[in-house]
Amino acid sequence: MKPTISVIGGGLAGVEAAWQAAQAGEFVRLYEMRPVLQTPAHRTDKLAEIVCSNSLKTDEPGTAPYLLKEELRRGGSLVMEAAAATRVPAGAALSVDRVKFAELITERVEAHRNIEIIREEITELPSDAANPTIIATGPLTSDALTAEIMRFTGDDQLYFYDAIAPIIAADSIDMSIAFRAARYDKGGDDYINCPMDRDQYDRFIAELLEARSVPLKRFEDTHWFESCLPIEEIARRGVETLRFGPMKPKGLRDPRTGEEPYACVQLRQENLMADAYGMVGFQNHLRYGEQERILRLIPGLENAEFLQFGQIHRNTFINSPKLLDETLATRNDPRLFFAGQITGVEGYVESVATGWLAGRNAVRTLRGEPLLTAPRTSAIGALCRYVSNVETKNFQPVNITFGLLEPLPPELRKKHRRKRERHIVQVERALADWDAWFRTI
Repeated sequence: MKPTISVIGGGLAGVEAAWQAAQAGEFVRLYEMRPVLQTPAHRTDKLAEIVCSNSLKTDEPGTAPYLLKEELRRGGSLVMEAAAATRVPAGAALSVDRVKFAELITERVEAHRNIEIIREEITELPSDAANPTIIATGPLTSDALTAEIMRFTGDDQLYFYDAIAPIIAADSIDMSIAFRAARYDKGGDDYINCPMDRDQYDRFIAELLEARSVPLKRFEDTHWFESCLPIEEIARRGVETLRFGPMKPKGLRDPRTGEEPYACVQLRQENLMADAYGMVGFQNHLRYGEQERILRLIPGLENAEFLQFGQIHRNTFINSPKLLDETLATRNDPRLFFAGQITGVEGYVESVATGWLAGRNAVRTLRGEPLLTAPRTSAIGALCRYVSNVETKNFQPVNITFGLLEPLPPELRKKHRRKRERHIVQVERALADWDAWFRTI
């Protein structure tokens, strides 16, 4: 029988892992439980379905998210190729038409001669020691497999609650009030902006704080991911907090007044047809009726038609520093890999990055070759170093930031005193190291 690599999970990490292994010439079985078993957040049976925001964050050169995406692009990433092909206007951000994005990836994976897609739930960890397995089931891992992972790790599962933002029909937005612009003109008129004066903002906050939320499970503590807090949780931290967060008006000017609004809600294009817009940073866990009532207090959205309401879901991840090394193989079983958000990376591209490395290392395991660790200066290297080495006592999911990257040596920090200059140098150094390393693998 031909040696096989098993990938469990058809999300962003799973499809990237499967693609990298298949492109290297190995046969891959990709297991995806949908549509046999659905999750609380997914809507379709497509591979790589994006459930939260359609943004893959900034693609502005000199930033840490750009560096991570550029490493993947140079590494032949299927997900980055699909993102480029389905991109929608979003200023400096890389945002995609999430339907076309998932359709394109599904078509490419289904057509690959080295990939077999199996639609079934995996409830047990593999017992076949001859072939590598990558667990990339994401934060919405089924209860049965979660229990198996807990038995394997000998640890309680870790989790946090995440929230999804509403989506609005474009033709229901009142453009006599809303206006098109991007902050500081980065992207021209890519966003629709709903401006608020102080009285409107104060009323909105008051109603938001009184709104009824969907109750969480009574036996669980509430752990929110700090980078994706629901708007009502942000508002509870102070009346002005939203105005300095997702409702920040800086860099925007209302053409009717020529002035900066007191607060502003931004809407980002969801698809290539431009008939749907997502509310940027407006994830929440309010009851649907409350969402409709309160969000229609926003100027320009008085008659909004909601194509999707905000909602919450529980995200599971493992205590990776106790379990994984920088290759993403488990220390107890070097033929078993983890990839994606279940490892404790947070974000679409971060998940893709771990899938990319796990897929390539599964191939090397199958061939009896030494496993890869990404360059220490690279963004992928920084993420894998974090999930495998950080302090385990309070392990928390992370996005890629400059705080994770290898710092510049003292002589370069002294030469480049401005933070922006140092970041550009860090990115240039990382990409040079990445290219040199990639040519050797």
